[in-house]
Amino acid sequence: MSPKAWSVDARFHEFRNPCTVSGVLTLAADIEVLARFGRALADPIRCRILLALREAPAHPADLADTLEISRTRLSNHLACLRDCGLVVAVPVGRRTRYELADERLGHALDDLRTAVVAVEADRTCVDAEGKGCC
Repeated sequence: MSPKAWSVDARFHEFRNPCTVSGVLTLAADIEVLARFGRALADPIRCRILLALREAPAHPADLADTLEISRTRLSNHLACLRDCGLVVAVPVGRRTRYELADERLGHALDDLRTAVVAVEADRTCVDAEGKGCC
C-alpha cells in the first residue's frame, strides 16, 4: 500500500504516543479534581456540611437547623459543593435531598481527618511570607 493510500487516522496512529498524551491529560484532570476538593474544604461551613452528609443524606432545612446557619447561607454553600461535584441534589417529591456525589468521598474525608490529626499540633500552616495561611 502506498503512503498516499493510507487514511489520515492510520498515519497519525502510527506516530502518536498515547502514553504521553494520556499522562498529560490525566495529570491535568487529577489536579482539577484536587483543586475542587481543596476549594470545598477551604471553608469551615462547607466542611461541616460534607461531614454531616457523610453521616447521612439530608434535606436543606434539616441541615440548616443541625448546623445552626441560615437557609440562605446553607443554599450558597450547597451550590458551591454542587459546582465542585462533591454533592448531588436528589428530588424527593416536592423536596430536595442532598447527599455526597460518591460514597468514596466519605472515605476520603475520613482519611483526611485522620491524616491531619497525625500532624503535630504545634505546627502552623504558613505561606511564603511567613504568615498563617489557614
